[in-house]
Amino acid sequence: MPDTKKPNNTNQNDLSLFQEAIQGVEPIQQDKAPPFRKPRRPKPLPPKPEPKHLPSLADMDVETPEELLFVQPGVQKRVFRELQKGRIPPAKSLDLHGLRVKQAQPIFIRFLEQARQRQLRCVLIIHGKGRESADQQPVLKQKTNQWLRQLPFVLAFCSAAYFDGGTGATYVLLSRKKQEES
Repeated sequence: MPDTKKPNNTNQNDLSLFQEAIQGVEPIQQDKAPPFRKPRRPKPLPPKPEPKHLPSLADMDVETPEELLFVQPGVQKRVFRELQKGRIPPAKSLDLHGLRVKQAQPIFIRFLEQARQRQLRCVLIIHGKGRESADQQPVLKQKTNQWLRQLPFVLAFCSAAYFDGGTGATYVLLSRKKQEES
């Protein structure tokens, strides 16, 4: 049987003949679209570092609307909608009705710190609508709005659904990440 295999070696003569043959050839212009590539997702932003000490819950000038809404960047819209609808059940609740600001503040702080230590996901704070206050203003609701905004482990909060107190109560979504000891 004769050997039908062609040698793999390209000799120098063949290479020079090939180069001579393609001299003067112009490349064909490509008229096709480039292949589809999925767009890259942007890298997630690193979380904000938590301060070593909690800020003092000093008075800030924050206007308090009828319905409270606050969301940290990075909280999923779906999770916040579930919170607003009352579909994330509060694990614990705190009722501040009838307390003065000086009485309510330490109770409020202690309640949220304990909820954080127990790694609770959602809590309910009942502050009332302020109908019994001297100026008919929701003082505890305003303070709740201010105090919650200052706590770095509060991911989001909103007025409760009607069956949990409506605008007289607030759902609070807490971070479950352990706070670093310093």
